Amino acid sequence: MLDALKKILSVKKESQTSPSGNAGKVHLAACALFIEIAKADSSFDQVEKEKIISIMKKSFSLEQEYVHELIELAADNVKRSISLYEFTPVINENFTPEEKFALLKDLWHLVYVDSTLDKYEEHLVKRIGNMIGVEYQDIVAAKLQAKAENKS
Repeated sequence: MLDALKKILSVKKESQTSPSGNAGKVHLAACALFIEIAKADSSFDQVEKEKIISIMKKSFSLEQEYVHELIELAADNVKRSISLYEFTPVINENFTPEEKFALLKDLWHLVYVDSTLDKYEEHLVKRIGNMIGVEYQDIVAAKLQAKAENKS
């Protein structure tokens, strides 16, 4: 299945309009952002990985096996990436404002999975929010909602 996923994600420019290719790129970009957040505090542990799996399955209606392979591929892309700019344009091109807000809220959920707000994680989520065109007050609103939901 990893080969199939790589094939979907390596679709040539002219055929990027196909739903499977585009969806695969969106999944990869979102997963890469989650991994960037998980690694921001210098520890990407099993609890964070399980949270990413849960979020990806719920938010994108993906199967467990696909998500595991997607995480592996996204982690490899994160290692090779130079900056967040490699992932955020995909989000900008494919997400509505509501979907961007939901993504930010899920990023905050990941930050709070260990009940600690690390300054590097916070900074990175805010940067991602800015890069995907979310207003500052909405970034804070997503943070407050995620924090409240994590307590309950």
